[in-house]
Amino acid sequence: MWDNSIMTEKSRYGLAAETVHLLQDLIRIDTSNPPGNESAAANYIAGILYQNGIDPTVIEMAPHRGNVVARIKGNGAEAPVLLYSHTDVVPVEREHWNVDPFGGLLRDGYIYGRGALDMKGIGAMQLAVFLAIQQHLEDHPGSSLRRDIILAATADEETDTDQGIGPLIARHPDLLRAQYGLSEFGGYTMYASGKCFYPIQVAEKGTVWMHMHAAGRPGHASVPHEDNAVVHLTRAVNKLARAHLPMHISATARAYINGLADGLGGAQGAGIRALLGRLDESGLPFLERVIRDPGLAGELRAITHNTVTPTGLRAGQKTNVIPSRASAVLDCRTVPGYSGSAVIEELKRAMGSNGHAVSFDIDSESPAIEFTTNTPLYRLIRSTLKKHDPTGLPVPSMLTGATDAKHLAKLGTICYGFSPMRFKPGEHFSDMVHGHNERVSVDSLAWGVQALYDVVSEFCGLG
Repeated sequence: MWDNSIMTEKSRYGLAAETVHLLQDLIRIDTSNPPGNESAAANYIAGILYQNGIDPTVIEMAPHRGNVVARIKGNGAEAPVLLYSHTDVVPVEREHWNVDPFGGLLRDGYIYGRGALDMKGIGAMQLAVFLAIQQHLEDHPGSSLRRDIILAATADEETDTDQGIGPLIARHPDLLRAQYGLSEFGGYTMYASGKCFYPIQVAEKGTVWMHMHAAGRPGHASVPHEDNAVVHLTRAVNKLARAHLPMHISATARAYINGLADGLGGAQGAGIRALLGRLDESGLPFLERVIRDPGLAGELRAITHNTVTPTGLRAGQKTNVIPSRASAVLDCRTVPGYSGSAVIEELKRAMGSNGHAVSFDIDSESPAIEFTTNTPLYRLIRSTLKKHDPTGLPVPSMLTGATDAKHLAKLGTICYGFSPMRFKPGEHFSDMVHGHNERVSVDSLAWGVQALYDVVSEFCGLG
């Protein structure tokens, strides 16, 4: 068995330098979605793999929407592990950037560019680890793997319009079928009251996108009346913004809250743990009093409640016509075990009499997912993080958004968000993702790619 701990300083430096180089190149490929153009990134990655003796598969689900998949074969003693990332990025507002968002600039120890964190930085780490394991197998002819390692860099995660991993799984499931998958987001530092935590994503909330409609009596705007659809809608939206939906604590949320409480200790830890006993809206003001970090308080509120956010309003054709119908666009996120119809019932109850004045149409829905932590891979992730940062506290966590894990779950894959990065106190991952001047430090990448290499190589039995 090859001991990862004897990796030379030269090898460690090489792994970090390779990650930096790959990330800069990937940032320089503009894959803003829309329109995507992920084929350019897929072909770049395929070229790197070819150069290193690996034969990849590139599949386009639509013109210029490329996905690349590759495999390092093991001896089949255990089931495969999948390292998966997406190559598309959200658009930029160039006027708010201080650097070229697609320049891959390295300045003052940071790599700048759209996707540095979400998620070309993670994709670069995965590709560097994949290449390093392949190189080790070539350099040590007697070495082998217990498991296949699959690498996938896919399209269309940011808009999820069926050009990426979803249809790839539907049409070519055996390319991606694996027992475990590692991807975004998790394993990065989160600071609270001077303590350093490492959330490991084992669950994510579901998504329900829908329209809320209000109806009224049309007429000439010069003669106001009370049965106005726009007025009915705005009252309902205002009620939603103030609504306190019931608290629902899933297994992951409970483990996360307990982990935070254990790590913080003292009065603050006791206060957070007391949240577990408050299963209705009375827990909201209590939570805000106890948690001194508004960002953390908001996250805890989100993972313990179904949430609704109005994101658009539509009504009327002419200024002087009272419309008969007005609609609001709603982004709802659900905790495990709750469907869109269940959330609608919660919303109606929260709105009281206003709930009778509106109707709902669900546009799209995907369920929340939650994976067990009782696995050897999860235990290895925890121990590896502790090895790399003995003072850090790994905790299972739930993502308030959604990732491509929802597609892989259909294959029975156990997916963990493990993209380790170590930020400085004051640096918040969530503040930099999708933001202006998105960036990641070289030190963070170097630390993270080594932790990822240690987990993948050990779990796959590199020897």
